[in-house]
Order: sequence, then structure tokens, then C-alpha cells
Amino acid sequence: MAPSVSPTIAARRDQMFPILSEADIERMRRFGEPRAYAAGDHIVTAGAVSPGVILILSGKVDITQADGLGQRDAIITHGAGNFIGELAQLSNRPSLVNAEAVEPVEAIVIPSQRLRDLMVQEANLGERVMRALILRRVGLLESGASGPVVIGPPGNGDVLRLQGFLRRSGLPHRALDSDTDPCAKTLIERFHVDPHHLPIVLCPNGKLMHNPGENELARCVGLLRPIDADKIYDVAIVGAGPAGLAAAVYAASEGLSTIVLDCRAFGGQAGASARIENYLGFPTGITGMALMARAYNQAQKFGVEMVIPDEAKLLDDANDGARYRLAIGDGESVRSRAVVIATGARYRRLDIANLAQFEGTSVHYWASPIEARLCQSQEVALVGAGNSAGQAAVYLASQVRKVTLLARRGLDATMSRYLVERIAAQPNIEVLAGTEVVALEGHEGNLEQLRWRNRITGEETTRAIQHLFLFIGADPNTDWLANCNVALDAKGFVRTGPDTTPGHGLMETSRSGVFAIGDVRCGSTKRVAAAVGEGAQVVAALHAYLARNGAAANE
Repeated sequence: MAPSVSPTIAARRDQMFPILSEADIERMRRFGEPRAYAAGDHIVTAGAVSPGVILILSGKVDITQADGLGQRDAIITHGAGNFIGELAQLSNRPSLVNAEAVEPVEAIVIPSQRLRDLMVQEANLGERVMRALILRRVGLLESGASGPVVIGPPGNGDVLRLQGFLRRSGLPHRALDSDTDPCAKTLIERFHVDPHHLPIVLCPNGKLMHNPGENELARCVGLLRPIDADKIYDVAIVGAGPAGLAAAVYAASEGLSTIVLDCRAFGGQAGASARIENYLGFPTGITGMALMARAYNQAQKFGVEMVIPDEAKLLDDANDGARYRLAIGDGESVRSRAVVIATGARYRRLDIANLAQFEGTSVHYWASPIEARLCQSQEVALVGAGNSAGQAAVYLASQVRKVTLLARRGLDATMSRYLVERIAAQPNIEVLAGTEVVALEGHEGNLEQLRWRNRITGEETTRAIQHLFLFIGADPNTDWLANCNVALDAKGFVRTGPDTTPGHGLMETSRSGVFAIGDVRCGSTKRVAAAVGEGAQVVAALHAYLARNGAAANE
């Protein structure tokens, strides 16, 4: 791999770039078609959709990674027994690398659908191929030398927004400082960009974008594609957190045609967890993003169609072979025989008048490496008393000078014991129980001072703090269901079960064929493991419903 790749990835080079045996090659032949390339042919071009995974039978191919700047870094030269591809080829997305024939090449091209067939039908070989695809994406992420390039001032709210979106989407990218980076300055001059119109994004396909929205950027880099208006899915899942992804994996692996929508990125709130240490099967812990990325890749392995980021706006009856129609952005819609609502919850905000002024630059709802770099060697404040707050506090303590944790009450009532003990053991975490934030002070979107009040004594304290992290719970993300005839409780959670509608199962809502799972469901346990369990459980209910109401959708 390129020199910038971490030692961990370099140590797994043999798994990243395996040389398949003659027996393996013979097993793969039936999934693809033979193709020949001449020396100098561009077999794969970054920013364009690849024909699939390409198994080399003879000849040599140079693999290079490229970014929106047109810069290329050598990765490896493939020969007979190697295959070209990474995770993008699993879902027929644009390539992140270039592949050029050094000499005449004979190959087998395996398109995305047949690649997924290989994963299922040839389990042992499929496992090795899948591992290689994942490790190659990890290598690209860590090298930071492929994918789109974000150019703008560091700490700028829109730069952070775009970086955060690309990171949560698992897409390699680079960020260049428009104030100090010579290459960034050259590009700004070349494209005559007004500094007030920064940031800009250069996509691998050469397109220049001025401060795009997440949806617009996702379409440019190929994450979002037009929806097939003629297709009827067995199930449409709204929400790509733990519950939604679990439902997608189990539904698709059991033969149901499945589509998943999410308005932001995969992972939900679980993806924001700096470290989850009490999830079954991970004794050393795992980051929320790593756990959710595995689920996301697993869902794609089984052929789940991902529509992220795109927002469900309305659930309505369909007047054709489908039972339901989900209206989404840009006038598109998804048709399905059943719907699963897994929209989880949205972050709560402090009730402070000028909060919005600092969101995106100084007030954060995630504690990722992007935010940690902004706060390095500083004192930060964090508000919250649940597990997410505890995980974020411990992570930030390893990155910053000091963490002041503000909680309305003691931690013992709402936080797992292991986190309470770990926080107590950190010398640079100060816990102030019985306190609440009352004022934010600063200008031009940059926080300068934070003021909080002791709820018992009324004493107020002002401290110079530039970054505030909020983990104060969440409210159900159900505003879009307001006119959809889906029963909600007084707090906005989706009501399910026979108490809502006689004869309905535990997870079925007041509308037949519409189910709710995870944090959005009234009465659910707000834990990652519980959400995953409900995602698995709802698939049995889907099968039963579809069996009563007609056969599975035709592909």
C-alpha cells in the first residue's frame, strides 16, 4: 500500500492483496465473463463506475489512487491471480482508484450482482474476497489520498459539516487549508473562487462544487443514484441505525428485496459512540462507527439498496402492485409492499437563544477525530450523563487538556458503572453534578466563554471554553409521520402492538404492514443490542405479513 498507510494495514498486506490459486480462479470463472485489455488501456477510472471486480488471468495492471486534484499515488501492481476492486464494486458505486494495463491483460470481469452471488455461494472464497475489499477501503481511508477534496478554512462550519458527512459515509477524502496550503491557493485562483464562497469540493470525476449540501455531494461522488421508479420492493426501511441495518441484513439474507433510506448517514446515534464496551462479542470494545460500518457492508453484501442521504417525507398508499409509497427528495418515491420505521431519535438541543450561532463550529453533537483535532490541547465542556456522554468524555480526555463534564444530576443513575469508574480514574476529567449551562458567549460563530449555574446554590461560573459537546438525550424522529395515519404517543414515539390495533403483532403500527423498531418505537429499550434484536425480530413479522398479502416482489 502507499507509504502513508498505517503499520496495521501494511501488516495485513497479504490479506489485502491475496494471490488466488488456480482452484480459486476456476471457482470464480462461472461468476464472470472473459475480457481482454491492451497495454495502456484504462481498465478502471477513479470517479467512474467500474465494470466490477476484475480477476487477472495474465498480464500486469498498475493500481493508483487519485483525488479530485488529479494527483496519483501508486498502490500496487497486480499480476496473475490478483483481483482489482474494493468496496465500491460491491454496490456498483464509482471507483476510488485507477487501474491501467501495463501489458496485455486477460481477465474475468465479475459484475456487482454476480460478486454478491459469489459471496453467498462460495462462502470460504467469498470471505477472503470480502475481507480484501474491506481492508482496501480502510487503506484508502487512512491514506487520505483518494476521493473528493474539501478546500476551505480549518474550523469553518461548512468544512466541518462536509468532512463529517464524508467520514460518516465511509468515503476517503482530503481537506486542504485554504489559508496556508499552496495547492489550495492555486486552485482557488485557477477557478476564480471568491473566498467568501468557500468551501469548495473537487470530486474525483472532476466536478467543482461550491459549498454543496450533503445530498448534492452524495450524488456527485456516486453515493446517491436515481431510484428505479418501476421497482416494487418487498420492504422499505426508513433509518440506517442499528435497528434499520439489522432488519436490512436479515431481510435481504432471507430473500426479501430491501431498500434502506436515511436522511443523514448510516449508523444513527450509535455511530457517534466513541467506544462501545458492553456490546456482546467485543471484549476489547469497538467504536460505534466501526460497528455500524460492518453492518452497512454486510447489508450491501446481501444486495440491500442504500439511499443515503435522502429523506422520507411522506408515507402514503400506492395505487398499483405496491402497498405503500414513500415520497422522498427531488420528487422521487419508493414503492414497497411493507415499511419498517427505524428512524431513531434526533439530538436534543440546549434551550439557549443563541445556540444555533455556534452549532457546526463550536457546539458539537459528535466526538470524532475531526472534532478532537479542533480541540487539541484545549479545555472543552461536555453536557450529559448517559453512556454516550461518558464514552465521549473518555475519548476526548485522551485528546484534549481537560474535559469539564456538566450534568444536571449525578452520573450513577444514568450511566453504566464501568464508565463512571473510568471517568473517575481520568485525571483530566472534572465532573460537575447539579449544573446546567445558562449562556454561550462569542462572535462570528466562535465560542469564547461558557457560563453555567449550580442548580442548588444558584452560583454561576464563567470559563474560557471554545468547544462544547452536547449529549443530552434525544427525541423521536417522527415529525415526518404527522400526516401518515401512524399512531404516536404523547412524546412522539410510534405506538405498536395489539394495544394500538387489535390483532397486530408487537412491532406492527396502527397501519397494517407498517412496522416500527428501535429507539423510535414506544416502549423499546434504548440500547444498541436491543435495537439490533428488534431489527432481527421484525423480519419474521414481515414474512408473515407478506405471506398473508401476496408473494414477494418480483425483481
